[in-house]
Amino acid sequence: MTESQRPSGEYPMYPSYGNGDAAYPPPPSYQPVQPVPMGPGTTVWPAPAPADAHYRGAGDGGGDGPYGHGPAQPAAEPPAARRRIRKPVALLAAVAIAAAIVGGGTATVISRLTDDGTATTAGGGVIPGTTVSQSSKGTVAGVAAALSPTIVEIGATSTAGQSTGSGVVITSDGEIVTNNHVIAGASEIKVTLSTGKTYTADVVGTDADKDLALIKLQGASGLKTATLGDSSKVAVGDQVVAIGSPEGLTGTVTSGIVSALDRDVTVAKDGDSGQDQSQGQDQQGGGRQWPFEFGGQQFNGNTGESTTTYKALQTDASLNPGNSGGALINMDGEIIGINSAMYSASSASGSGGSSAGSVGLGFAIPVNTLKADLDTLRAGNGS
Repeated sequence: MTESQRPSGEYPMYPSYGNGDAAYPPPPSYQPVQPVPMGPGTTVWPAPAPADAHYRGAGDGGGDGPYGHGPAQPAAEPPAARRRIRKPVALLAAVAIAAAIVGGGTATVISRLTDDGTATTAGGGVIPGTTVSQSSKGTVAGVAAALSPTIVEIGATSTAGQSTGSGVVITSDGEIVTNNHVIAGASEIKVTLSTGKTYTADVVGTDADKDLALIKLQGASGLKTATLGDSSKVAVGDQVVAIGSPEGLTGTVTSGIVSALDRDVTVAKDGDSGQDQSQGQDQQGGGRQWPFEFGGQQFNGNTGESTTTYKALQTDASLNPGNSGGALINMDGEIIGINSAMYSASSASGSGGSSAGSVGLGFAIPVNTLKADLDTLRAGNGS
C-alpha cells in the first residue's frame, strides 16, 4: 500500500471492499484552475470550489458519499459561465439604449418638421421659425400654407407718393425685414398681415448699401415667424417659392428654380430715385418700379448717382412690382433670400409702352447677408 503523505486524521477512515482493512480514498485528480476569457483586456477567474466538494456525489443506490454507485453527476455551472451567458444580454441592453437615443433624436427632428409653430432649436446657421409639415414637405402648396402667414404687405407713404412692397416677419412681437428701397423716405408705414389685420410700423434700422431695412410693428404679439435658412447651401437648380404682394395682391405665390448665384446687382441708395411698386400711379399704368442695373444695362429707370452693388441669387420664379422685400423660400420652408429686383421686357432703357410683367428674371438678396446685418439693423445703425 502506498503510504499517504497527508497527516493522520485529515481524512476519515472508510472500510475497504473485500479485505476489511481501512484505507484512505484515492485523492482527487488535480485540475488546475483556468481563467475564463471575457473579451479584450478582461479575464475572470472562477470562484474556488468548496473544500469538501470532492466528497459529494450521488449514486443509483449508494446515496451521498465519495463512492456512490450511480453515474457521475455533472458539476455545477461555474459562476464564470453564468457571467458569459449574461454578456449577450448586457450587449443587447446597450444596443437598446443606443437605439432609444437615436430614436429620440429622430423624434426630435420629426417634431420640428411637423410643428406648425416655431421651432425650438437651430443648427447649421438656420434661425428657427415656422416649418413645413412632414406630410406637405417638398411641395409648393406645403410651403405656401406654412409660410404665407409670415409674409406681410407694406404700404409706405412718402413725398413721392404711395408705394407697396412686402416684408418677412422674423420675431413674434413684430420685427419685419424688407428692402430699404421699399420704405426709404417714408413718413408713414402701414403693414397688413395675411389675416387682414393692419398695424402701424416704425423704422428700426436701414442699410442702404445692402438694400435692407428692419421695421417694427406697434403693439404686435404672438405672430408666426419665418425660418431664416442658410443661403450658402443653395445650389443652381434648387426649387424655390416666392411669396409677396405684387401690384397689391397680398399673399401671391409663385415658384421656380434658382437660376444662378452671385449675380452683381446695382440699385439706387436714396429714396428719391424711385420707390417700389406704386399701384398704377404713373402714365404707363404699370406702377412705378425701383430701378436697378444688371449686366451693364439699366432697368426700371435711372438708378442715379448714389448706388450700391450686392451679390444676388437669380431666380426664374415670377416676380412683379410689389414682390420687393418678400421671401424667396426653399422647399423645406426656409427663407433663402429677400426678393429685391425684377426685370420686365419693357423696362430696359429706351423701351416704351406698358410693362410686360415678369419674364422669369428676378434677383434676391441672400439670407446670409441679412443675418450678418441683423445686429446692425437692430442697433439702428446702417449706411
